Amino acid sequence: MKTLFINIKELLQVREISIDKVSGKEMATLPIIKEAFLLIENDTIIDFGSMKSCPEVDNATTIDVTGKVILPTWVDSHTHIVYAGNRIQEFVDRINGLTYEEIFNRGGGILNSARNLNETTEDEIYEQSKIRLEEIIKQGTGAVEIKSGYGLTVEGELKMLRVIKRLKENYALPIKATFLGAHAFPTEYKENHAAYIDLIINEMLPKIAEENLADYIDAFLETGYFSVAETIKIMEAGKKYGLIPKIHVNQFTAIEGIKACVKNGALSVDHLEIVTDEDIEVLKNSNTMPVALPSCSYFISIPYTPARKMINAGLPIALATDYNPGTTPSGNMNFVVATACIKMKMTPEEAINAATINGAYAMGISETHGSITRGKKANIILTKPITTYYQLPYEFGSNLIDRVMINGEFIS
Repeated sequence: MKTLFINIKELLQVREISIDKVSGKEMATLPIIKEAFLLIENDTIIDFGSMKSCPEVDNATTIDVTGKVILPTWVDSHTHIVYAGNRIQEFVDRINGLTYEEIFNRGGGILNSARNLNETTEDEIYEQSKIRLEEIIKQGTGAVEIKSGYGLTVEGELKMLRVIKRLKENYALPIKATFLGAHAFPTEYKENHAAYIDLIINEMLPKIAEENLADYIDAFLETGYFSVAETIKIMEAGKKYGLIPKIHVNQFTAIEGIKACVKNGALSVDHLEIVTDEDIEVLKNSNTMPVALPSCSYFISIPYTPARKMINAGLPIALATDYNPGTTPSGNMNFVVATACIKMKMTPEEAINAATINGAYAMGISETHGSITRGKKANIILTKPITTYYQLPYEFGSNLIDRVMINGEFIS
């Protein structure tokens, strides 16, 4: 089956040669073809170019998209969308002056979500989570990473990862599963960190590996959560089972966690609201992708990742939502891109690169997703009629998406 889009106003993120990521000054360049065509066969992009060179294609469904823009679907490389219930009361508590740390210390935050999850059946969690997944697909996300981390027990973590596996099986977009047993210390292990880490390494990991439930391993490397030494131990244990690290780090404090992550071959380091000059030097010439989560900063009023400083230093950046019930109850990548432009002073070109090609790198799917490239999967966003792609971040509160295509088929 062939689909030919003609009269595309702007075809974005066109890469003749497949690349893994863009860094530094390269992030400011977003390859575009104006007045373009795009040809898809089954689930694959097979051709594109200027309308002046548009071929005649036999037996193709031709779609005239005059006035509309096409770009790759967003790649959301950091989410927690599998969870039970909500944390609406904590939203109100923060408005009334409580900090994230104060809420956590009185049993809220991650521990609150863990209680909800362990009291909810796997089927119920699946039904709640698939609604969120379907919503973000409609908002233009065509690949997503999902973490565990709200179980904090052997059965709870396995339950979450099994739900993610079911989502993988039932939805066409790429889904990567990350094991985040090291999200917080359960109350009973608050004074015995070694025992909980032993539970992660010697009980959780073998069972996860046996059922092939995870692609990556994560930890909340932060003051008051998991120390550098504890995170190193978890990363090393995960790698023995083939789980590459993708680590929460530098959300509130900088404690040389980035150095440990880079040294241990982390695919990404995520949050980075606090970044030192030393951290930037460590990330230079590494294979680790820095991932910013601006809607988290927006929602809980913490600093934004210093994107301009990092890009000017030659680093790449990816953007993701951090969709979770406590600190970012939204998976809208359009808002993330807009917020990166408005609050982090990223240009629209940089933000779109960060949310597509660099997001694909942070998910380990650069070979198949993240750009308009021959041979890559036909996961695309078709906008409504707009004047320019700059309108996407400019009209941050509007839904400018007309349709979303996953694997060559429009979603209903």
